[in-house]
Amino acid sequence: MQTMNIGEAARASGVSAKMIRHYEYIDLIPRAGRTASGYRVYSGTDLYMLSFIRQARNLGFSIERIRDLLDLWQNKRRTSQKVKALAMNHLRELDERILELQEIRQAIAHLADYCHGDERPDCPILDGLAAENGHILNGAKSVPNSRHLAGKKQG
Repeated sequence: MQTMNIGEAARASGVSAKMIRHYEYIDLIPRAGRTASGYRVYSGTDLYMLSFIRQARNLGFSIERIRDLLDLWQNKRRTSQKVKALAMNHLRELDERILELQEIRQAIAHLADYCHGDERPDCPILDGLAAENGHILNGAKSVPNSRHLAGKKQG
């Protein structure tokens, strides 16, 4: 079986050498074998694992979830039910994050609608960020400083 150094493994797997070292450090992957001179060496099995991790990271799985997925992947006695449950939980979390991002986008768009974007120093965006009541999110539709409403740009 051919082995490769960390640079070659990084290129082949799509995972940076820095991240490979990190994954070893946090015990996500087994420590690499070493040459007599102390250089890390990786096998084809290591590349499969690194590629698996890269794919899981690309899909937004956390390190702890990837650890669980790796355990399930390597356990040939596991049921697919466990894998699906983990994936469905990840989907629910993604849906929650999507809703949060939509709320954030809506709040920023709302503030930007009230900003003239001209030479004047007053700015509803900055006023909204500095608001003590913190009601930019959570469905708040008012701009904290109403003096900006009178001059709102009309689309």
